[in-house]
Amino acid sequence: MWHEGELKLTQMMNAAVATDNGLELRQIARPVPVAGQILVRVAAAGMNRADLNAARGAGVASKDSLGKPIGMEWAGEIVEIGEQVEGFKPGDLVMCTGSGGYAEFAVAVAGRALKLDRGFDLQRAATLPLALMTAHDAVMSNGRLQKGDVVLVQGASSAVGLMALQIAKLKGAGIVAGTSTNAERRSKLSDFGATHTYDPTDSAWMGELMDASSNKGVDLTIDMVSGASVDSSMKVAAVRGRIINVGRLGGESATFDFDLHAAKRLQYIGVTFRTRTVAEVLEIVSRMKTDLWADVSAGKLRLPIDRQFSLSEAPSAHSYMAANKHFGKIVLIP
Repeated sequence: MWHEGELKLTQMMNAAVATDNGLELRQIARPVPVAGQILVRVAAAGMNRADLNAARGAGVASKDSLGKPIGMEWAGEIVEIGEQVEGFKPGDLVMCTGSGGYAEFAVAVAGRALKLDRGFDLQRAATLPLALMTAHDAVMSNGRLQKGDVVLVQGASSAVGLMALQIAKLKGAGIVAGTSTNAERRSKLSDFGATHTYDPTDSAWMGELMDASSNKGVDLTIDMVSGASVDSSMKVAAVRGRIINVGRLGGESATFDFDLHAAKRLQYIGVTFRTRTVAEVLEIVSRMKTDLWADVSAGKLRLPIDRQFSLSEAPSAHSYMAANKHFGKIVLIP
């Protein structure tokens, strides 16, 4: 437990901030929560691929973020609350999304924080919020999963992919198929709900999946890859199937077969947090909590922690993530 008296001894903190050259560890002013915000002493921060661009003030981030800590998800203990915050108090354990998690302290909008039971592992908690929000929004809200559906997750070994497999299985999907080009990662997908696994570089995989579905095809595809994979996703889709474009790991453009799209009457839906309003994000958090929180608290939804780094090792952690050799999440410990 951290105490308020301890907090007030210093107004500075260590943080990994964005610079033109990537992450740097600096001492910066500790943030102060304003109305509607909570201040959290960070116990662990989850790393995400978008952080690589954010570290240079690029991508979703902007040059305005230079000199500021990055990090979109973290977990820890509330040490201070701003005005107009209800339902939280100092001492509560929370997982949060927002910005600035690569630091000893971070502020979050209270509506984007989720209160944890005492004893919940905070390192594990730091891996969960973004994957939970993204996967639930894709599988349930946009994908409209129905019990018995045939589900395909393209790029299933990613954190969101692993969570999508688990949610689909938990909510009653019939077949839950996952693809990965890496044999070792592919062998682990069944531990996270996959009933069928495929190597998308093997030309036989689409026929095998069609056979497994009794030639019906896939009702719901969660695509973490996009790029050229859109072609195979449409070929294995059922008539009136839904394809949710979540990630672009395989490229941001590709040839698109409009005739096949029309013939199968497919719904191709793109999702991103970049163009969502604050109110929309808060609604996503609320829906996920209503639908999944009992399962999260019971440990039914999880992500593996591949490796932990100290906050001072954040630049090395980014190099490790950029090498794409991890399975699951990388965690920073202040």
